Amino acid sequence: MEQKSTNIKDSFEEEINLRQLFEQYAYYWKWFILSILVILSLALVYLRYSQKSYITTAKILLKDEKSASAGELAGIAELSNSLGFGGTRSAFVTDQIEVLSSRRLMRKVVDQHHLNIVYSLKGKIRSSEVLQTEMPFVIVPQQNQDTTKLNLQVKLAGEDKLNVTNLFNGEKTIASFDKIFEIGSHKLQIKRTKKNLPDNGVTYLINIIPTNWAIDASLKSISITPSKELQSYIVNFSMITSTRKKAELILNSLIDVYNADLTNDKMRMTRATSDFINKRLLLISKDLSGADEEAAEFKSANSMVDMATEAGVFLNTASDNDKKVLEYKTQLQLVDHMNDYLKKQEVGKLLPSNIGLQDMSIVSTIDGYNKLVLERDDLLKTASEQNPAVIALNENIQESSINIRSALQNYQRVTKLALGSIQQKSNEIRTRISSIPNQEQGFKKISRQQQIVESLYLLLLQKREESEVRAAATPDNLKIIDAAYEIGQPVAPKKSMVLLGALVLGFLLPLIILYLKFLLDNKIHSRKDIEDIVKIPVLGEIPTAEDTIVHLNDRSSLAEAFRILRTNMSFMFGADNKEASRVIFVTSTISGEGKSFVTTNLAQILSMSGKKVLLIGADIRSPKVLDYLGLSHLQHTNVGITQFLINPDMDVDNIIIKKPGNYDFDVVYSGYIAPNPAELLMNGHFDDVIKYAREHYDYILVDTAPVSLVTDTLLIAHNADLTLYVSRVNYLDKRLLQVPRELYVDGKLKNLAAVVNDVDFARGYGYGYGYGYGYGDKGKKKTGLAKVWLDLKDRLNIK
Repeated sequence: MEQKSTNIKDSFEEEINLRQLFEQYAYYWKWFILSILVILSLALVYLRYSQKSYITTAKILLKDEKSASAGELAGIAELSNSLGFGGTRSAFVTDQIEVLSSRRLMRKVVDQHHLNIVYSLKGKIRSSEVLQTEMPFVIVPQQNQDTTKLNLQVKLAGEDKLNVTNLFNGEKTIASFDKIFEIGSHKLQIKRTKKNLPDNGVTYLINIIPTNWAIDASLKSISITPSKELQSYIVNFSMITSTRKKAELILNSLIDVYNADLTNDKMRMTRATSDFINKRLLLISKDLSGADEEAAEFKSANSMVDMATEAGVFLNTASDNDKKVLEYKTQLQLVDHMNDYLKKQEVGKLLPSNIGLQDMSIVSTIDGYNKLVLERDDLLKTASEQNPAVIALNENIQESSINIRSALQNYQRVTKLALGSIQQKSNEIRTRISSIPNQEQGFKKISRQQQIVESLYLLLLQKREESEVRAAATPDNLKIIDAAYEIGQPVAPKKSMVLLGALVLGFLLPLIILYLKFLLDNKIHSRKDIEDIVKIPVLGEIPTAEDTIVHLNDRSSLAEAFRILRTNMSFMFGADNKEASRVIFVTSTISGEGKSFVTTNLAQILSMSGKKVLLIGADIRSPKVLDYLGLSHLQHTNVGITQFLINPDMDVDNIIIKKPGNYDFDVVYSGYIAPNPAELLMNGHFDDVIKYAREHYDYILVDTAPVSLVTDTLLIAHNADLTLYVSRVNYLDKRLLQVPRELYVDGKLKNLAAVVNDVDFARGYGYGYGYGYGYGDKGKKKTGLAKVWLDLKDRLNIK
């Protein structure tokens, strides 16, 4: 049962503490509302005038011609990628993203659109950036833009005049359209782009930065990421900027430049093949012309018309051999041409591919060599010659070049052996046709040479056409899935986040300030501070009031507080000898806590109950009793306690002021301020005053001096039946509560009890329960959240 009671008590105290903490902050609810309104207003102003940022996105699909596209190899590649064993596609996409993020491509975009020159339209509060295409004029630096750095203000001053100001140093000049002018060490030219110019009041800001700065700024604002799918070739672009059209321009231009760069790489091999074929055609066309002239001269000299019919019978057998001889010689000539080209061409340059050689191993080796060259050139775009990968590729190219030469020699040697064999057979046939005239044999020799040159010429023509068709039919390197487009809503600042942050900040700001205030505040604020530290009973809480004295029939919170104090005092006296007079000392720790205020009002309340009351002003150092009663004039016509202590032969009744003014109690004021008050109180004559008062009054209220400043109160404390210790909230330092604690522990003040003064009941539970029951409440009314809380308690019947 006892344990249950203890739990209920702990729960109640915790509820009280939480409610006290809440009401302690809720008292300042107006500051919370004001702070929230001010911060929200600032947030709205910020949202209205801050530079908004928008996100622009684009999406492309890359095409990897090197990846397996058909057959079992494609299936194996797909399976390995799906199982996580292969990374060909992801590596390809990563490499291309590095190319897209390169400074080389971004420099082309910056140079193409002059992004190192930023144009802005000056506003009243902030400036807004505009594109160069939207400007009525453009500015053209006349020197290297890699180092130019200027911040200009340009204002139209007429049809052909402009006021130009260098914002770095304030230098001003007047410029004209299409004319070069100097400002500082820079030469500039302003070109007009539109016929209709805006009003003269329009001001433009032009910021010229080095090209490298513009490249870095553009690259930092662009995010290029691959698709989340491992096997996907999709690349996503996003760019956050305050100018929507500028972001679209940059992203679209970057994609176009990248596509043109890939196309240019592919065209390099095609152009190398075409150049080789064109050069060989020039030489072979001369050989063909010479063979045609030689055949015509031979026929004319030997009167030959058409010997094919006559020699057909004899040459049928030799025709097949002649075809093979022609084929072998053609191959040998191609090999010779290729060897000549290799001797003149440096290692590491592209070689012509598929020029008619029948040995597929040579064609395959040349294709492999060209792929290595292209791979090395592509790597050199982002790496140097000392890169290990570049060095390894150069070694592979060198080795491949040696293999090509070796393969050509082997092929030439094999072809010559085959040619020799077939020529031997042809010689055997010639012996069989020896009857054919020598003229026909000579013509055949010339004709055969003519056919060899002609077939080679036709072959090269065919290869050139194939190369041109292949170049014209080059497919796109990428597919644009989504061109650059901006999302309508700004990404920064986010209105919801800013308003939420402002709301939270508006609430936290006064909360933090109040927390620091309460943390650094050492003043007492409630009866709980006294109960926790001094551990003495608190008989009453006196509210803050405008009136300094309780009036007759007063029903205010101040009067009710003193009535409660009067009732609680009766419990401190005990049940013995209820008719005996009571001596009540009123003291405090320091001056200004309201002990005189409490003493005078307590005397008024006691006298209203029909008791005979004597009020003694024993604070002979700083007397205030008559001041609180509004009877200051009586100190000039009456003697006080000081005069009696000096002259104890005086009758005590002579120092008592009988019911002064409208008050129904008697007063003994302190008298003149003596130079030795402690010595006067020590002479024992003050006891005579108390003895006399006990015989003639029911209550004797003694207003004494503060105990922490002087010893006056302790010298006469033995006369008290009850000592009321007044502590003023928001005034007394908590550390000074150790003074009454020591006095209570040591027993220096008899029957010690506390009175809390100047309590503001509008602050809530932690500062008092409040008064004003009934009518005629002249005290401080409850307002704000405290009143709402009390009304809610009344409606819900919360105790």
